[in-house]
Amino acid sequence: MDENVYIKTGVTNVPDEGGYFGEYGGRFVPETLVPALDELIVAYKEAMADPEFQHELAHLQTTYTGRPTPVTYAKRLSEHLGGAQIYLKREDLAHTGAHKINNAIGQALLAKRMGKHRIVAETGAGQHGVASATVSALLGLDCHVYMGSVDMARQKPNVFRMKLLGAEVIPVESGSKTLKDAINEAIRDWVTNVRTTFYLLGSALGPHPYPMMVRDFQSVIGTEAREQIVKEAGRLPDVCIACVGGGSNAIGLFHAFRDDKNIELIGVEAGGHGIASGEHAARFADPNMGRPGVLQGTRSFVLQNADGQIMNTHSVSAGLDYASVGPEHAYFRENEIAHYTVATDDEALAAFQTLCKLEGIIPALESSHGVAEVIKRAPTLPKDAVILVNLSGRGDKDLDTVIKELGMNV
Repeated sequence: MDENVYIKTGVTNVPDEGGYFGEYGGRFVPETLVPALDELIVAYKEAMADPEFQHELAHLQTTYTGRPTPVTYAKRLSEHLGGAQIYLKREDLAHTGAHKINNAIGQALLAKRMGKHRIVAETGAGQHGVASATVSALLGLDCHVYMGSVDMARQKPNVFRMKLLGAEVIPVESGSKTLKDAINEAIRDWVTNVRTTFYLLGSALGPHPYPMMVRDFQSVIGTEAREQIVKEAGRLPDVCIACVGGGSNAIGLFHAFRDDKNIELIGVEAGGHGIASGEHAARFADPNMGRPGVLQGTRSFVLQNADGQIMNTHSVSAGLDYASVGPEHAYFRENEIAHYTVATDDEALAAFQTLCKLEGIIPALESSHGVAEVIKRAPTLPKDAVILVNLSGRGDKDLDTVIKELGMNV
């Protein structure tokens, strides 16, 4: 991998030294974790300034992860929609089938550098859990993955993959038994075993430095895509689109385009059964429940009731089923760097089928939310417009869910 795609830090003015993206971010944690976070900040800065660490990361990205992932022109989808030309950034082709490996491999190398050989991780869709188990096997680390029992039931293939890779998968039965609750249990484990354990957090969430660190490791997506789209389309895109749960795949794509005022950045949240139903995971779109608040170590937009109690969420995609969003996305929205919309379960399922039939690509249900926005937006744009959508993962893991959902609807 060339030096121009080495991970670069300090290329923006956020977060500040306290980990704040404007009024969002920071670290809201028990005192027990403050020394561990301080240690992590120092270790991360030293590692990213170390050419040997950067070389090892870049080498593994090339020879193990399979980077760079390609940009694919979606010719038949573009013709079908009759508007803009659509290009897909193919993170589904990365090893383990999703973008999660980019961050997992970076953090695992950092854990090994810090002398911490026990990993705890959380997962919703299972892709971060699989990525964490994968890199732990590669580097000889002891991996423990917390996963809500609801998510375990709808993501059985990924549970089996994690176990095959040598990880202990720990079911979480508290709360809604989904991603929020898995994060709670992973943090409890980390607090208890903080001296020996590295928390390998999967999205651009949590206390500082995690949102910054995850963004930096995922920024390889946008760095590659910016160069590739010029080669494939002859110019930069007019619109970049990505689904947003915690938001790591989106922030990874957006990072390279954030200073281009003429490029529209669109994040797509999970609309579930519709905003009016209250059964969704759209933090920005719900004026009644989405407001600034603190959840799991960071200040961002959170779905909560008038008393500040965290609301249960719903999405057909386990990876978007979360009550908060990464603090940098809240900062992007407030400063109009990016804009955010929603796709419902039905729209995502329709987009899933459309991409399968027209392009021979089976997308993750998370990614299908981004494709749903493309389907809405492309016909409204001229034929010489260019849309770049991040296909964050492949859909093998979701086939049981899709079979069930389509069986109910036909």
